[in-house]
Amino acid sequence: MADTAALATPPQTKKDPSRQMSRTASETCNLIVDPTVYSEPKLLDATFARLRAEDPLAWCEPEAFRPFWAVTKHADIMDISRQNQLFTNGEREMLSYAEAEKGVYAKFGQPHLLKTLVQLDDPLHYKLRHLTQEWFMPQNVKKREDAIKSIAKQYVDRMEDLGGECDFQRDVALYYPLRVIMQILGVPESDEPMMLKLTQEIFGAQDQDLMRDKSLAEERDVEKGLASIQATLAEFFMYFTSITADRRANPKDDVSTVIANGMVDGEPIGQLEAMSYYIIVAAAGHDTTSASTGGGVLAMLQDPSQLKKMLDDPKTMSRSAVEEAIRWTTPVKHFMRTAQDDYELRGKKILKGESLLLCYPSGNRDEEVFDEPFKFKVDRSPNRIISFGYGGHMCLGMHLARLEMQAIYEELFSRVKTIELAGEPSFIRANFVGGPKSIPVRYKF
Repeated sequence: MADTAALATPPQTKKDPSRQMSRTASETCNLIVDPTVYSEPKLLDATFARLRAEDPLAWCEPEAFRPFWAVTKHADIMDISRQNQLFTNGEREMLSYAEAEKGVYAKFGQPHLLKTLVQLDDPLHYKLRHLTQEWFMPQNVKKREDAIKSIAKQYVDRMEDLGGECDFQRDVALYYPLRVIMQILGVPESDEPMMLKLTQEIFGAQDQDLMRDKSLAEERDVEKGLASIQATLAEFFMYFTSITADRRANPKDDVSTVIANGMVDGEPIGQLEAMSYYIIVAAAGHDTTSASTGGGVLAMLQDPSQLKKMLDDPKTMSRSAVEEAIRWTTPVKHFMRTAQDDYELRGKKILKGESLLLCYPSGNRDEEVFDEPFKFKVDRSPNRIISFGYGGHMCLGMHLARLEMQAIYEELFSRVKTIELAGEPSFIRANFVGGPKSIPVRYKF
């Protein structure tokens, strides 16, 4: 608990009184923080395209948020991401209402409710990442290929059993990566519905269909919103506290055992760090892959020429199609960094203490990097995606995500004879992590 007044409020972003938002920024910065805009992909693309063209490093002061720089160019996102000591995560890792930030500080005396890899900086970030890194290295992920392919087959079988129509996102893409990551964690299949509910409440906290407290869809009540997230985290904590006790008494060949028995600097991993670790593996290991898997299928269904390429040669095309699906969907919409010293970029001076919003969907549509960036190409090459981040915080599970998606794409498109949209798709309302919410399809095997 905070015991000094100094901890009751977050650090204030240092302002240059002479700084003015550009006209472009003033007309677009409220859009790039709005969860609703992320449920309308064409509007989001147009908003970021305007920023890239007119004000690629834009000073933003959106209503209800602390100010930040919107970093929208691929090269600039890479530049900032590689400098982990100069641009840090610990102070502010994602967009959050200024009132909510104050509430967390007032109650906990720190900027975050959790201490996951995405909220930490070195040296602790490196030490915690190192605990499980071996599990997610390519050679070890490869050992799970047969098991993953078996799960992919189960879910395509389920799709076939549904008789020619289903909601691909809700019936397949949502559950398939959940089963994979829960096997790796060592969570029994019977507990998966609960895990799905809790992970959706975290990443879907802004979506009226997914949020825990439905009354928050009608009004922005910061205190109730914070209480809702805390209730979800409390359920996670209770569940994984039990898992920790079990794995310390009965170690198994799973990631939960690694976390439960993890040591940092000769001491057992702290309770908050351990709980945070379980949660980030469970949640991020599911929602992001689910979004990309469905997002790629939807893009192919919306462009018959690309769908035909995949159906004609699924084994060859699946690898490049996976990369393109991850670029196209960009499930993680942003992370934030805080400058530890003054820095000049694009002729503008970023001041020590200022925040930077790394806009990954914008970087993945950068016209200077991607040919025809607004077209989904199953055979795109090269494909310099930035969806997994860059530098010291590059996604730990990226090799697993690629293998999962490749397995389900090969299985689906080698078996299905025809597949088409059977209704309007919809998207999750979320400005942090999101993708398709519903993809109704009609098909024949």
